[in-house]
Amino acid sequence: MDRLTLSKIDEELESSEVAALRFLCRDVVNRKRLENVTDAKGLFSRLEEKGLLENYAFLSQLLQTIGRNDLVNMLRPGYSQLTETDANPMLSDYRIMLYQIHEDITTANLDKMKFLLEDKLGRRQADMCDTALDVFAEMEKKGLLSNTNLHELLDVLREFDLPLAEIVQTYMERLQSRPQLMPTSHFNMNNQNTLPQRIQPSLSTEYYLFNHNPRGLCVIINNESFRLLKKRAGTHEDARTLHETFTSLGFNVEIHQDLTSAQIKDLLRSKGSRNFHNDDALVVCVLSHGEYGCIFGTDEIKVFIRELTQPFTSLQAPTLAGKPKLFFIQACQGSSYQKGSLPFAPKKEDITEPKTLEADAGPVQGETVPDDADFLLGMSTVPEYRSFRSITTGSIYIQELCKQLNTSAKSVEMDDILSILTRVNRNVSKGVYMNYKQMPEPKYTLTKKVVLKYV
Repeated sequence: MDRLTLSKIDEELESSEVAALRFLCRDVVNRKRLENVTDAKGLFSRLEEKGLLENYAFLSQLLQTIGRNDLVNMLRPGYSQLTETDANPMLSDYRIMLYQIHEDITTANLDKMKFLLEDKLGRRQADMCDTALDVFAEMEKKGLLSNTNLHELLDVLREFDLPLAEIVQTYMERLQSRPQLMPTSHFNMNNQNTLPQRIQPSLSTEYYLFNHNPRGLCVIINNESFRLLKKRAGTHEDARTLHETFTSLGFNVEIHQDLTSAQIKDLLRSKGSRNFHNDDALVVCVLSHGEYGCIFGTDEIKVFIRELTQPFTSLQAPTLAGKPKLFFIQACQGSSYQKGSLPFAPKKEDITEPKTLEADAGPVQGETVPDDADFLLGMSTVPEYRSFRSITTGSIYIQELCKQLNTSAKSVEMDDILSILTRVNRNVSKGVYMNYKQMPEPKYTLTKKVVLKYV
């Protein structure tokens, strides 16, 4: 054991990370022996007593689980001394799963969990829990949680976070289908590629994972003033509302004002070359005039929808592979007005006066959704038709979209993005604008559900 290396690692670790390591070691070190551990040096001593520092396999997995790959790299020289027969007890899937839930749970949901468990843990014990790991430790003490007893945790998570409940459910199903599944495992250190990675419940659930803060990047392109086309009055309200909404949802939001077609393409190519390793998703919102299959730069030159999405395909942006890419386009898709058929007279409140509305306006054939998986394209209107915008309050589509996103984010229900867009379709299509109708259109190649909550 290289004590100099361990001392350097101790200096780098924060108290919260030491607490996490202590929790992860509860299966291999007696709990009482961990109670007085306040720093990494103390933890290393406990591990040494158990013979878990004879090589760096166990410590490497500990550090990798809490995301400190930089510290794992300090141990790399030790790997060369290991052979195919070198094996140490590894962290259990159960313990890693609990740590993942701890990382993903929000402060608001932690408070909900403590409240729901207060009767069983005791109010004093619940109040003393500062993190989800503290709650799990108390549940284990009370016999409410173990690697074979997760029903209580599952029931609690179902009350406020279905994606996290799905992780527990998947683990339980694996446990039932593999009764021999042990709380510890072994791995071959001869090949560094076999180092354990962040557990993804085989854990490939039906939800995309959102476990970073910030969640990712939201790019808003807001074209208001054009060379010849009419100024898009009111679009500043759309940009403002989008900024507020996606900031609340945990995204870093950028607004880019009045871009030419070349500037739009350059901007998105630049963003596509970004490292998205620590992002969960990408959002791109374009507010402009348009035609079928394209939007206009402020120079009235077309930018095809395919050119908006192309920089973010798996080939162009590999660190976005497997992550949702959400595009919302406020622009006309043609010059026709949608009359629709009304089985009843429209209500007075559904009619918006012509003087307050404008159309974000000739059809061009072209691909809109890329062949790649994990894209969603939310269009403000169906092909060949116009979409409407209030010159004072913003566009019908964007304002309704943000309203529904905020409603869902505050709700206990775990509405996914497609359910939200269905409500947007319903509410926008009920209105009558300048005696015409508007019907938004979502298209997608998503492979899982997208659930957006406030951070």
